Amino acid sequence: MIDFSARVKSKLPGAKTTIFTIMSQLANEHNAINLSQGFPNFDVAPKLIDLVSEAMKKGHNQYAPMQGLMELREEVSLAFERNYGTKYDANTEITITSGATQAIYSAITTIIHDGDEVIVIEPAFDIYIPGIRMNGGVAKTTKLKGDDFHIDWKELTRLITTNTKMIIINSPHNPTSTVLSEEDMHELERITRNTDIIILSDEVYEHIIFDGKKHHSVAAYPELASRSFIVGSFGKTFHVTGWKTGFCIAPKKLMDEFRKVHQNVVFAGNRPMQTAIAEYMHSPENYMDINKMYSEKRDYFLELMKSSRFTALPSYGTYFQLFKYDKISDENELDFATRLTKDHGVASIPLSYFYNDNTDNQVLRFCFAKTDETLEKAAEILCKI
Repeated sequence: MIDFSARVKSKLPGAKTTIFTIMSQLANEHNAINLSQGFPNFDVAPKLIDLVSEAMKKGHNQYAPMQGLMELREEVSLAFERNYGTKYDANTEITITSGATQAIYSAITTIIHDGDEVIVIEPAFDIYIPGIRMNGGVAKTTKLKGDDFHIDWKELTRLITTNTKMIIINSPHNPTSTVLSEEDMHELERITRNTDIIILSDEVYEHIIFDGKKHHSVAAYPELASRSFIVGSFGKTFHVTGWKTGFCIAPKKLMDEFRKVHQNVVFAGNRPMQTAIAEYMHSPENYMDINKMYSEKRDYFLELMKSSRFTALPSYGTYFQLFKYDKISDENELDFATRLTKDHGVASIPLSYFYNDNTDNQVLRFCFAKTDETLEKAAEILCKI
């Protein structure tokens, strides 16, 4: 028998099982409360479930168009025009994808060739750098600064070379829960002006934003919009992460190339889910008001944690809350998160996982997209530590 292991050259030789899988498995093994992986544990809107069932019963069970259902693309176009003042052509500039992860990978694949450089701002969601490397690209990283996790634009600018083909941004930001400001967007405009650099803007938490903050989509900035892929997630917006349905928006010339990749990766996304979401989006209140619900959950979790020795860092968006634990332990983040799961029964994610060099800030990320009962049980345990 031929030993193929010696002949297979890994594209990701250093890749390991993701921390989300590891911590969720650990939570299951130790019957711990899982505040690690970012998914809601409360019910989906009954109306949306009914719409999926209705779509299936009506026979919407075969392939959707490669670009996605036109009805859904039109709803996305209307939403972006309403929210950001920019009109995208539903026919040529919007594609429905099999989740945001596929959209991000396909956008990277569309642009990046061997030796091309991509600037990644850390801590960063864990799919960015592997996607760059699988396409032969080189990831160049800069780190957010301070406890407020702000971008050092001078440092980022120094990373730009003639080989820089893409900058990836993410706002509202996972894992830090920060939000890019208008000044940040103008800085991004300035440093990319008169270049051929493409922006990949991960905006999957666009509707989950708090404290009067505003989501500054690249769509609202014409200079940036003209060079940007925007990625969104119906799974995040409608609490249906398991449906793996997202979208990508870009100017026609970029979208033409994106679709060449998209059709050869998945061809098309889930038909009945697209049908249901399109109908559900007819009522904008179904997605425009979710920030209020998540803001209340964040505030409730923080109130429950007031008597703990954990220090809360500001959370302005997403459904994650960071806590420093330097008053409790001097352990590194992975060791402390593991012990917290095994010995105390609450699972979280170490922030160090989101850095290529495992930078340790003694900070853990907790997901508060949970029922009040789950948050109460978790906080009761955490406040005793």
